[in-house]
Amino acid sequence: MNVTKLEIEDVLVIEPDVYNDFRGYFYESYSKRTLEKFGITNEFVQDNHLLSLKKGTIRGIHFQNAPMSQAKLLRCTKGRIMDYAVDLRKGSPTYKKWVCVELSAENKKQIFIPKGFGHACISLEDDTEVQYKVDEFFSPENDRSVAWNDPELAVDWGTDEVIVSEKDRTAPFLKECDINFTYGND
Repeated sequence: MNVTKLEIEDVLVIEPDVYNDFRGYFYESYSKRTLEKFGITNEFVQDNHLLSLKKGTIRGIHFQNAPMSQAKLLRCTKGRIMDYAVDLRKGSPTYKKWVCVELSAENKKQIFIPKGFGHACISLEDDTEVQYKVDEFFSPENDRSVAWNDPELAVDWGTDEVIVSEKDRTAPFLKECDINFTYGND
């Protein structure tokens, strides 16, 4: 397994060792023991699976406030997405910065997004599926969003033709959101 750090501290791209032969392929999509070697010690408690029917579907920028903030380990199992981690930790040297990586069924890459970050993705193909692990259960009272088109964050989605849910369409801008993340206290 190869783990690469992105430009924002603690956001990691994970590339599994894939074993191909005439039957197809095999790889470990998750190994607690292996990830611990790279500092990922989170205990994941819930798996989520999403389907975006149309190319250009944005999901995010989502997070849960503390004390129920979530670290996420994501992979795309069908199609392709561009996956984003947005630093929402006040006081962080990378506060309001974002990084992204293309995840696909073909490249089998995963991204680890620690607590204190917003998460978003955009589907690059129709019928795209994403599966991900979180280390806290869903908590409706702590569930939050920041507007996908917040000019203060200036996320580059790669297209102007997007599909967003009502929740994401009406999400507040960062300056109006009650985010409670502080750098060093996530």
